[in-house]
This record gives sequence, structure tokens and C-alpha cells, in this order.
Amino acid sequence: MLHERSPHHGMSKTSHASCFSSALTDPYLKTPLGISGPNGKLADKRYNVYRNNVTVSLINALASIFPAVERLVGNDFFRAMARSHIRETPPTSPLLFEYGYDFPKFIDEYQYARSLPWLGDTARVERAWLDAYHARDARSLEPKALESVLPEKLRRLVFMAHPATRIVRSRYSAVSIFSANRGTSTRTEKLDASHAENALITRPEQQVIVRHLPSDGALFIEQLLAGKTLEEAVTLALSEYPDFDLSLNLREILKAGVFTSIHNGKLP
Repeated sequence: MLHERSPHHGMSKTSHASCFSSALTDPYLKTPLGISGPNGKLADKRYNVYRNNVTVSLINALASIFPAVERLVGNDFFRAMARSHIRETPPTSPLLFEYGYDFPKFIDEYQYARSLPWLGDTARVERAWLDAYHARDARSLEPKALESVLPEKLRRLVFMAHPATRIVRSRYSAVSIFSANRGTSTRTEKLDASHAENALITRPEQQVIVRHLPSDGALFIEQLLAGKTLEEAVTLALSEYPDFDLSLNLREILKAGVFTSIHNGKLP
């Protein structure tokens, strides 16, 4: 068992705790001052065992959050990459499923993954999947909800997002790569990762679903999620994509369970 002796003179309890926790994820740092084993003996070996256990737990947490990424690069590569990330970005929450929000960005900048430019976005889809899974429950808006809205009031409608709704936009085929490596795809041919794809992640009826989202639909939904009125979102979508089909997009997003309610006019 490890013991923390009282902080040395001039060191606050806060800074003492900070030294203890920061050294846990960096094997190059020395055992913090004030750490001892039974009978006050030095605890370097005990602390290193504890430090290794913490690191292994965090690596395993990242592997459970990003299984497609691990499958794509292999176990050894993934664990080395995860270990480097842990040294740079220690956890700030005791809940392991909340760890790894910065991992996709780290992958983008990781020098040994530069030959896999789509890997970071694949990780973003995986992170969004987990966030959708843990989002609070809410009843999705019924597909027929717009039928009772008077035509003259449609343009001022504001949509409230379902807590699980997420959008990930990628320059690469991140959705297809995610699906092929999470057991949700049956395709066997080699993927061309160069095609841009957008992911719509929702959780209707308690099941997380990842869908391909066309670029005009992604822009349209993003505007609604940002609190724009239906008219504002349609205007922007049409300015970027003249062939934007409002009826088709509304039908698809309502079926997907993207929103929970509608309101007439902007919310305070």
C-alpha cells in the first residue's frame, strides 16, 4: 500500500496532489516526494507498479471507446499511440467513458499515423457513437408532427435536438470505415477512403444508429441544431446546394429521431 506523507514545507496540498497525479501518467517523472510504503520505506517500485496499472487501465478504456481504430491499426500500434496520448492528456474525470475526447485530434497530429489521414475522423465517429449511447433519454419527435402546423407558421419553426444527436463531417470515408470495422457492414471490397462523408448519429428507441448524411442535409441539420428557424436553415442550404430537397430532408431527419419538439419562433 502506498502512503502520502504530509507535504514538505512550502508545498501546498493542492500542488502535492498535482505532482502525485501527473507523475502517474508519465514514466519519466520521478516518484513524487512524500510517497512511502509500509514503515516509511521508499516506495519507488510500488509507485511504478501503481503507475503502470493506471496507464494500462486508461489504454484499455481508450480501446473500448475506439475499437474500430484499434482494429484498423492493430493492437500494438494502438497501445503505443494511446500511451503517448495519455502522457500528453491525463484524465480529468473519474469516469473512464468520459476519457478520450481529445484522442481524435491527437491522432490527427500523431506522426506515426500520418499515412492514415482518415483515422482521426473515424475516431470522431466512434466518440460520437459513445456520447449518443450515454445521452439522456428523450422521446423523438413524431414524423407526423408537422402535419398540424399551419403553412404560414412553418418558416418560423425552431427544432429542439434530441440529446443523442451528433453530426460528424469528414473529408474522408469515415462513416464507411467506421461501419466496416464495427461489425455493422457486410461489404468486403477495399474501401476508397478519399470520398468525403458525413455521419448522422442518433438514438431512436434506445439504439444508436450511424447514417450517411448528404452534404446538403448535414448543413441543413447543423443550422437547425444551432437554433436557426426552418426558413433560415432552408435559405442557407439552398444558397450552398440549389438542388436541396426540403421535403425529403425533413422526412428523413424526423424518421431518424434527430429532434424532440418544435416551437413557433426562436427560443429565449
